[in-house]
Amino acid sequence: MEERIMLNNNLIAKQTEDFALRIIGLYKYLQNEKHENVISLQIYRSGTSIGANIAESKNAQSKADFTNKLNIALKEANETEYWLKLLLRSNTLTEKEYSSIQNDLNIIIGTLVKIIKKSKENNKK
Repeated sequence: MEERIMLNNNLIAKQTEDFALRIIGLYKYLQNEKHENVISLQIYRSGTSIGANIAESKNAQSKADFTNKLNIALKEANETEYWLKLLLRSNTLTEKEYSSIQNDLNIIIGTLVKIIKKSKENNKK
């Protein structure tokens, strides 16, 4: 199955792990510099959960379970995007800070959408 090969080659796993590390850094920055406690915890949870669901998908029990884990990762990515937008609109993050991390998130979302689409196509066969 091609989508599993992509995961085994660590493309999306590496992207989401690197992103989780950025989210951890953002969380620390929001806590220590901006004294933002509520949204920082929300984005910490959703932003690190993306990669956790990717990790879980590697040992999926079925094709449907694999696709489900990826869909959960995509939902977590969308939630993370929401929190990032709130941080921008509340002027907690600058446009430059927001754009930097949002670009990484866009790549992850695009990759997930492609893998999920391919997985669904393969499940129909």
